[in-house]
Amino acid sequence: MGSAPEPLVPFAPPVRLAALLARRELGLRLVAGDPATELHWVHTSEMADPYPYLLGGELLLTAGVQLADPERFVVRVVEAGAAALGFGVTPVYDTVPDALVAACARHGLPLLEVPPGTTFTAVARAVWRLMVDARHHELRRVTDAQRALATAAARPDPVPAVLRVLAGRLGGRAALYAPDGAEYAAAGRGLTPEEGAALDRLVGVVAGAARRPSAAADSAGGPGGVRLVAYSLGTGREGLTLGLALARHEEADQRIAETAMVLLSLLTAPHQGADEAARSTALVRLLLGAGPADVAPLLGEAPWTVVHARGADPQAPPPALGSPLVDAPRDGGTVRVLLPAGREVTAYPGWTLGVSAPAAPEDLAAADTQAARALRRAEATHTGVARHRTGGFGALVDPDEAAAHARTLLGPLTGTPALVETLRVWLSLHGSWDRTAGALGVHRNTVRQRVARCAALLDADLEDAETRMELWFALRWV
Repeated sequence: MGSAPEPLVPFAPPVRLAALLARRELGLRLVAGDPATELHWVHTSEMADPYPYLLGGELLLTAGVQLADPERFVVRVVEAGAAALGFGVTPVYDTVPDALVAACARHGLPLLEVPPGTTFTAVARAVWRLMVDARHHELRRVTDAQRALATAAARPDPVPAVLRVLAGRLGGRAALYAPDGAEYAAAGRGLTPEEGAALDRLVGVVAGAARRPSAAADSAGGPGGVRLVAYSLGTGREGLTLGLALARHEEADQRIAETAMVLLSLLTAPHQGADEAARSTALVRLLLGAGPADVAPLLGEAPWTVVHARGADPQAPPPALGSPLVDAPRDGGTVRVLLPAGREVTAYPGWTLGVSAPAAPEDLAAADTQAARALRRAEATHTGVARHRTGGFGALVDPDEAAAHARTLLGPLTGTPALVETLRVWLSLHGSWDRTAGALGVHRNTVRQRVARCAALLDADLEDAETRMELWFALRWV
């Protein structure tokens, strides 16, 4: 008998079997097994041996079309790492076979009875819906925790405040350790002697001579099932270590812990001056969704510029542009830099830059959007640097592209200046025949004839507001 494969990482948090059983409209019944079992996927199969088609962690649904040997079937399903088995009664079986129930009980495989009125598709849809709900709940929990951590980081005693929030959100203990292993600051519940010793050993690994930035060690199987994690907050002999004892083992807890690690790294960095540390904290808080009014006092009164940068080489160091306020994602995505508005931004080798207009601290969210839009324009036009343009919708369009489009659109009117001018004046006067005739010094019937001729040549409905708008913009570029 082979060992069960390691389940693949799901796209959403798993859901417990009990949550699926609670959906009364499905009418599912637990015949054997633990309702606390976690489900990662759903798969339907009528194969005699579904092993090659299972990923591990799924709820396998079957009607037993080829259930010749229940014992072997269950053994193979367990070997594949499936989480549970759902058996549909009718049309093949009127009840769940006793031999299947006994085999599932022997091998610890949860077994569900799916009633005749419930389709396998309905069961799968319910599982996906539960997963989506779980993901939304997880994202809300992470977002709320990040905001609470950002708020704590702006308090007069930021380090203890961040540790208190972190311990509370994780339902465990958070502590900072000095390079010699002594506890520097802590919050949350106390540790048992076994937990304390295990965490000390983990911290010692991270704080060893081979320290590197953001080094981490993880012990998922700590005493009593507690997860122990240690993060390095810096390099060299001055660096601290963050040690955590987590009551839960969910992905959201890891995201919350990583956010706290970034904040604590900034707050405890020995090389930062007071102004630089405050500005780093302000940038992190902005990125975590803090309100601009809360961040503005940390940044001062001077306007700022937001720069978005994307490089050809994801492994290349980000362009700091002379500013310590840099957000460089680990996955090599868009780098964001915050720098004083008076600092010149020029082309940076290997990078494409988008630059916002100068903005006060309370307007940095809008400036961030401007920089993102400018970066997209720079990439589209293959230029090293693009800056935000002011002046309404027309400023968002590249002049050369706009002129080329206008020439194509108005091409049928080429060579007849009278038609072009009549159309321009008529549109500017909102389609008034009399006012257009007066402005051009012609009879109103002449205006009607020329506008009708324009409509025919352009094959356009000049009564349509969108058509008029597009023609008006085109006339501005020719």
